Amino acid sequence: MTEQHEFDKDYWERHWHQAHHDRPGAMSTSPAHPYLAREIGALVPGSALDAGCGAGAEAISLAAHGWQVTAVDIAPVALARAAERATQSGVSERVRWVEADLTAWAPDTRFDLVTTHYAHPAMPQLAFYDRIAGWVAPGGTLLIVGHLHTSEAGEQGHGHGHHPPDEASVTLADITAGLDSSTWEIVTAEEHRRTMPGREVPLYDVVVRATRRP
Repeated sequence: MTEQHEFDKDYWERHWHQAHHDRPGAMSTSPAHPYLAREIGALVPGSALDAGCGAGAEAISLAAHGWQVTAVDIAPVALARAAERATQSGVSERVRWVEADLTAWAPDTRFDLVTTHYAHPAMPQLAFYDRIAGWVAPGGTLLIVGHLHTSEAGEQGHGHGHHPPDEASVTLADITAGLDSSTWEIVTAEEHRRTMPGREVPLYDVVVRATRRP
């Protein structure tokens, strides 16, 4: 029977406490996902929202490249480590850390960039993407990096030490179907299989970048 995950605050607190116990250095040194620099590098820095920022690698990378970042996560332990890392990186003045449940919290402004990397809140995954897409300003960019739902991934296992549960996995078609062409111009829509040092199994990713039409 497939294990079900609630992805609530208790779940993520346990996840980050375990990550700190098992890989204490990783939370302080892990790099941003490789898709971030590739997809965002040519954009003019402005305001950015990192939805489900975890230990802060992507938010810190954005701040280091001139973005003014609002980084939101439900887990205090992850945010504390992220804030420490931002201070050590010299970018703390360009990042605002917000402890919040993304199923209920909403910003009071829109952003030039809204991005999320592997975030799994306590709501359906596609509904979450639709929710954060509404926070992109006209002319702004939405960047989604998620766990790709494939039979191969499920057989081999990947993600946070295992294959991600079905409710946290999506297909490329799922995401692009939710981006109406009258509102969005899809710039990138890709599936990737990649390996990481020290991992025996590959990661299967879906990457979508879209620009909200003015």
